[in-house]
Amino acid sequence: MHRVALLAAAYEHIARTRMAGVPLLNAALRTEAVGFEAQLDDDAEEGVLGVLVTPWFMNLVWLPLADGEPTALGATRERTLGGTALPFIGSEAAGCRFEACSLFSPMFEFADPAAARAVAQAVLAQLRRPVAAPATAPALPATSRPVPNPARRGLLFGCRGAEAR
Repeated sequence: MHRVALLAAAYEHIARTRMAGVPLLNAALRTEAVGFEAQLDDDAEEGVLGVLVTPWFMNLVWLPLADGEPTALGATRERTLGGTALPFIGSEAAGCRFEACSLFSPMFEFADPAAARAVAQAVLAQLRRPVAAPATAPALPATSRPVPNPARRGLLFGCRGAEAR
């Protein structure tokens, strides 16, 4: 896919130029486009979803396929994928408009490209699961406390103790 290659090349250039020597970079990593495939979001909008890994961030990237008005640069749009609502920000690089949702930044918790790639693939697998029909839940007793909303990482990676901040 041409737009994915353009994005990866643009961020690789940024890593070698503007970001060169910045302490925020994980020198063990390189820029990589992971798992980009055509997909429908939960509202049946067509796009290409994947993960862009760089030495300083890992973002979900949505490349819209429809001819509609793209999300304005810097504006946030909630997009639901695999039953998970995530905030995407309108972005542009190398003349390519896209939406990005931050997963990690900085990237120091990744030892090597294989570790970053494995996490990117796990996130995509989670977001590409079919959405199950909601089951009828039993009514909660009036004394039950509501369950706190999980943080994005907790939701994506199954961490039970994480709460939204």
